[in-house]
Amino acid sequence: MRTIDVLMPAADSNYAAEAADMVEDYRPAFAARGLALAPRPWTEGPGGGVAALALFAWGYHVDPRRWAAVLAGWPDGVPLFNPPALLRWNMRKTYLAELEKAGVPIVPSWFGDADAASVAAAFDRFGVDTLVVKPQISGGSYRTDRVRRGDPVEPLADAIIQPFLPAVGAEGELSLLFIGGVFSHAIRKVAQGGDFRIQPQFGGVTTAILADPEAHAVAAKALAALSVAPLYARVDLIRLPDGSLALMELEAIEPDLYIDFGEDVPGKLADAVVARLTQ
Repeated sequence: MRTIDVLMPAADSNYAAEAADMVEDYRPAFAARGLALAPRPWTEGPGGGVAALALFAWGYHVDPRRWAAVLAGWPDGVPLFNPPALLRWNMRKTYLAELEKAGVPIVPSWFGDADAASVAAAFDRFGVDTLVVKPQISGGSYRTDRVRRGDPVEPLADAIIQPFLPAVGAEGELSLLFIGGVFSHAIRKVAQGGDFRIQPQFGGVTTAILADPEAHAVAAKALAALSVAPLYARVDLIRLPDGSLALMELEAIEPDLYIDFGEDVPGKLADAVVARLTQ
């Protein structure tokens, strides 16, 4: 049986226990295909496996320099899914600006240091009274704030400033999941109780959906703009005030694949790994 290293949160991370539970859901499908999963903290880099999955490298955003060093030093002879170059590109959300240049509609975004002056300018630039400010390297709504006109501004270096979109609490954020270059399933994540964050820890509610043709078209355009086809990816979309869909995030590092909302998701991932190893 061949071994696949699974990059996990650092041993002392708050994410470690949850990730350890979630990786167990993948073991039977991988074992059925002759693959044993060997979890190891991402901080330790590659192990002895024939390949590695970055799927559970949660927490890299709190130590991005170390994560970048792990990727830079990744040995050429050990396939990492997704590839190191794609993971490095995807870790900083300025990638959105690159995708916009490639013709992908994105949530209007300004990149730079967030302070009183830049936030005031963003209110006028976007023509709104509420903004969302977050780090360019982030995850799970880490250091993400909603700011209204007149609110004090907590300075934040290397930030993204975006207009707050009311759709997050109505239609919600629409996520399309792709495995092995093929669409797998789609979900809707809706913020609750006036919050703007869609994660379960903030009360967000997730349901399965049938993604419409527009959602598929935007997701396909975003994936086509990547330099390499990802083994797995989650494409997050949201409705703009004009009624069109725009890309909020393309997650190719450690996305939750929402396996409870799709058919045999672990099996699809295992098949995709086997296919890449035999190419």
